[in-house]
Amino acid sequence: MSIHVSEPGRPVGTRLPEVFRSRRVGDVTELTEPQKVDVSHSETTDAEFQLAARHGRHRALEEYSAAEAGEPKERRLYLPVSQICTPTLFSLPATATVSDALDTMEANAIHHIVITAEENVAGLVDLRWLLAWLHQAGSRGMGSGFLNIELPAFLTASPETDAHQLARLMLAHQLNAALVIDDTGQPAGIVTSTDYLRLYASAGRHEGSV
Repeated sequence: MSIHVSEPGRPVGTRLPEVFRSRRVGDVTELTEPQKVDVSHSETTDAEFQLAARHGRHRALEEYSAAEAGEPKERRLYLPVSQICTPTLFSLPATATVSDALDTMEANAIHHIVITAEENVAGLVDLRWLLAWLHQAGSRGMGSGFLNIELPAFLTASPETDAHQLARLMLAHQLNAALVIDDTGQPAGIVTSTDYLRLYASAGRHEGSV
């Protein structure tokens, strides 16, 4: 249930923490009986270990969710981020300009966009940060490419991260969003302050009706 903060930096390569970067493993479906396996380190054992770890983690999540099924989400001791995050994401390559990002945000009514470099996550920017950057850069800023801009710090979490813990870290780092990264190192969704407001506003409506 890791939560990580990537420091500010230019969008070169991937800025994801090492724990979220996908690792190449061998295809274990074509193993033959005579094939020797080095138990100290091999692609086979790496793949099987990752599969077992993933399966165990998901099974634990299912059991936990079943145990707390009767509790409202906002009152659960453990609430996976995957249950409140928004799966829809928009991204632009680092070669895009600030103007491209603003146009994309306006066209899709969003406030956050993922910046990629060679199909890797290179940053997460929000509308508020872009407008503040433009204010400092002046009129030429609209045509600036993200490759030449130091992007802000951003939070990353895994789908099973506890949403309550993530909320505390978002407040501590004064960040209003976190990128959810799946087992393959790819973006699986985004959690914003709006998601938390929606969660607790829904709870307020239920209490009011009672």
